[in-house]
Amino acid sequence: MFETLSAIELTVSASIVVAFLAHPLAPTWLGRLVAAAVLGAWFELVLAIGAAGALDPARGLGAPGLGLTVGLPIAALVCAFFAVASIKNAMLATPLPALVAVNAIRIIPGAIFIVLYAARRLPASFGPSAGWGDIFAGVTAFPLGWSMARLGSRVRALALLWNTIGIADLIAAIALGALSAPGPLQMFAGPPTSAIMTTLTWLIIPGFIVPSLVFIHVVIYYRLAKSEASTSAHPWLGAGAART
Repeated sequence: MFETLSAIELTVSASIVVAFLAHPLAPTWLGRLVAAAVLGAWFELVLAIGAAGALDPARGLGAPGLGLTVGLPIAALVCAFFAVASIKNAMLATPLPALVAVNAIRIIPGAIFIVLYAARRLPASFGPSAGWGDIFAGVTAFPLGWSMARLGSRVRALALLWNTIGIADLIAAIALGALSAPGPLQMFAGPPTSAIMTTLTWLIIPGFIVPSLVFIHVVIYYRLAKSEASTSAHPWLGAGAART
């Protein structure tokens, strides 16, 4: 039952990410559908990798393969943001409070990590830190987004601190997951290990949700840096950002 509920919750979370990223990336509904289809294809690829057991440490690529599954999408998204003007302008036009608030979806994977750790299916070196870090970032995302929409640049320092904690949690989770998985990088012996994260449905978290959120954090950093030099009365609402 827990696996079924988790699969539904993670799929809904991934769908929110797809809708959130696809909507601003094109000015027309047709363009948005194309963007959503590309993101959906990425999600389907992650499902296929997990279903095939391609990252299973015992018979697949293991931790190095999982690293590529996480790292390549991050690199592709960040490069697209800085290299493709239409994508960059679209993300700059998205209200910054919304970029923060979408991190509320992290409550779900955070809770999943805690439950898996409590069930002794994830190691102490990985489960609690990844779980509570995600829960913290998710619980504080909406209040911070609301504060940013109401108070603007007066909470810039708080937004920068939150963003640093949020991306550091994701990076730490990736590192601890790799160091807790069977393979050449393993430093924390099991059982349990983090190998479960290479299988369905758990692969959705590192394979799709984590890269998407890391990308959003990078955009937030860029937007915070731009807002410091902005003379706009509302530099985070996106109206003027699209013209930069």
